[in-house]
Amino acid sequence: MSIDKKPILIGIAGGSASGKTSIAQILVDEFKDTNSVIIIREDDYYKEQPNTTYEQRAKTNYDHPFAFDYELLYAQLNDLINGKSIEKPTYDYTIHNRSDKTEIVNPADVIIVEGLFVLQNQMMRDMLDIKVFVDTDADIRFIRRLKRDTTERARSMESVMDQYLTTVKPMHDQFCEPSKVYAHIIIPEGKTNVVAIDLLKTKINSVLN
Repeated sequence: MSIDKKPILIGIAGGSASGKTSIAQILVDEFKDTNSVIIIREDDYYKEQPNTTYEQRAKTNYDHPFAFDYELLYAQLNDLINGKSIEKPTYDYTIHNRSDKTEIVNPADVIIVEGLFVLQNQMMRDMLDIKVFVDTDADIRFIRRLKRDTTERARSMESVMDQYLTTVKPMHDQFCEPSKVYAHIIIPEGKTNVVAIDLLKTKINSVLN
């Protein structure tokens, strides 16, 4: 990263399993030889829940903005903007809690911040140079989430369906979907929208060069 150039922050928001993580990873992979693009995932900043049982944590509403530690996220993004490395938390979905492991992240010319409420949170929104919303049909998002959570996150089908109906969908309708109005770019259908992704690649390339 050039020490005399402020990094560009790209926010990618969207509903659960909309494809925002996949798009962010495609962009990082495109420029992996330069190490100029990094991802900061909002999910890694779920609040710690010390002294709670697994059963108690399983009942937490993880689809509400209050579930996230935005003060830490905001502080660490500012450190990256100012050319400082950070020790980023990581989240373990299988235990519904922050992991003991952390990750050292170095500054970069382009910082992609992806998560449910990247555009909903004004503090976050004001930091972003480019705001993206991934707009994928609810049925497709549910099917993707069901497959992901049962195969990758040790969840039962019943628990995924119950969570979707009780928190995921209501919180999406209340907080996530309305934040679409703040987006500069709306990408339908996630990573399959190669035209929109190519436009983002072109924009990032222009920043790097």
